[in-house]
Amino acid sequence: MSILKAMHDGVPGRQAPLLVASGASRTAFASSLAHLVELGILERNPGHGHPLRPEFRLTEEGMRFAKMADMIAGALPDESGQSLLRRTWTLPVLAVSGRPRRFVDIKSDLSPITDRALSQSLQKLEARHWLHREIDIASHPPRPIYQAANEGIAISNAISGLL
Repeated sequence: MSILKAMHDGVPGRQAPLLVASGASRTAFASSLAHLVELGILERNPGHGHPLRPEFRLTEEGMRFAKMADMIAGALPDESGQSLLRRTWTLPVLAVSGRPRRFVDIKSDLSPITDRALSQSLQKLEARHWLHREIDIASHPPRPIYQAANEGIAISNAISGLL
């Protein structure tokens, strides 16, 4: 996500400036860059360039995702939420939690997430106050209902607004 945000902010699509802007390790950066190219979000600039220092640019779909990454980063008041955003299931859970949802509904929307991974994600998001948990005592047996809150709702809206 930090690579996409950096490119949205105008950082040149060369590896050195993007690496500095993302703050990632070289290994993680190279893996992320290759994954973005594989997904069709980034592409090598077909113009003339140095073969050992390739330049990348956003595809049309990549521009949408870069805008989303910028909106998500803008929803965070400080840098302390970045580590939670980098966790595997944080963004998908927030994406489907824009409206009140039960555990089983979130799980079915995020297949192949495991019960344990979903439970841990929900706990971390609730601890950060990005997710609100309320017990529905009207149902039998009582069930928890989850919904994005605070920064979580802003992130959820950023994702759902562009998908």
